[in-house]
Amino acid sequence: MSEFKQVADIPGFAGKDIALRGWIHRTRGSKGIRFLVLRDSSGVVQCVVKEGAKGFEDAVKALMESSVELKGVVREDKRAPTGFEVDVTELKVVGFAENFPIRKDQSPELLLDQRHLWVRSRKLTDVFKIRSEVFGAIHEFFRERGFFEIQSPSLTKSACEGGSTLFEVKYFKEKAFLTQSWQLYAEALIAGLEKIYCIAPSFRAEKSRTRRHLAEYWHAEAEVAWIGQEGTLKLQEELISFVVKKVLEKRGGELKALGRDVKILEKVKPPFQRITYKEAVDMLRKDGMDFKEGQDFGIDEEKVLTNHFDKPFFVTDFPKKIKAFYMKESPDNPTTVLCDDCYAPEGYGEIIGGSVREESIDKLLENIKKEGADPKGYEWYLDTRKFGSVPHAGFGLGVERLVMWICGLDHIRDTIAFPRVMNRLYP
Repeated sequence: MSEFKQVADIPGFAGKDIALRGWIHRTRGSKGIRFLVLRDSSGVVQCVVKEGAKGFEDAVKALMESSVELKGVVREDKRAPTGFEVDVTELKVVGFAENFPIRKDQSPELLLDQRHLWVRSRKLTDVFKIRSEVFGAIHEFFRERGFFEIQSPSLTKSACEGGSTLFEVKYFKEKAFLTQSWQLYAEALIAGLEKIYCIAPSFRAEKSRTRRHLAEYWHAEAEVAWIGQEGTLKLQEELISFVVKKVLEKRGGELKALGRDVKILEKVKPPFQRITYKEAVDMLRKDGMDFKEGQDFGIDEEKVLTNHFDKPFFVTDFPKKIKAFYMKESPDNPTTVLCDDCYAPEGYGEIIGGSVREESIDKLLENIKKEGADPKGYEWYLDTRKFGSVPHAGFGLGVERLVMWICGLDHIRDTIAFPRVMNRLYP
């Protein structure tokens, strides 16, 4: 056949021959005619195969998801969803499909069992295109601002967050953990590079089955020397706004196909509103929630808070006792730390966690001991404070949570090709 084009190229071939290849997304017909909806990575188009066309017999036998190559003439048709159809003159079945296991029954468990096939669905391919745009925009944002991309180990000896959420693995004769964050390593690297970022998998063994938790997810993290709380908040709101703008510019078609109301996304521009933890608690109580001050916010609390905002916002200055050991005390209140969580509106909740880091070795040692950890496991980390410590800060963005909100999805599992959740390790 001639040089193959994609479905997206069809408008430029009205009245002309075209060669396409892809998969049969839908098929129907009667005696003497078949209507095949052809799918490739760029879209779908209906192709009409009439008796007498080369390969008509195979078109009749080919079931949904059979792979095909075809040649035909593009015809404008305003009744068609895409405005065009292809009158097929020649068709070749590359791979005949068996009966596709995903039919009318599309329960969540079936779709997860058949994930290797469900990733072909229009919904997921639209999400994955947006996800790809998000990753590209994150890279573009940081590189435009002079950040260096750095990778850190996935296997680590030291815990960055709570020890109860660590995946333990055997590392030859030693015990190791899958990383929760690159942060401790990033703090070592800023003394040489000053502004760095990383996009990599993180692992958290949270026994949670909520709509926004994954055991393996992608973390976009940044660490910056010579920066304080104001600087890191500004960087976070600029990053989120940049990513959303890029998705709106380049993936509007996919957002529309997903049924996303883009009016919310169009509002995402700096600055983001900021409230303190104490103000957030007061807000929850006024909304009738029986919330005890000093606890961390859960899904219910975050959902209520997001009802007050129409774009992402920050909650800052959380109690020290519920945050990580490396966060710096607030100078005005030693019971709180200079940290922030960035929440997406519409009930989606936390997408970023950030903080100013404690640069005092004495304070760090004190905090590590209070957590019941062995300081020996952090000796290399403490060295970063012995040799030219400087003020610094950073944050971690949960990419899947950001994609979930941008796409308006009901569950985080649909933001990643093969989700790993508490009860799911297959396929």
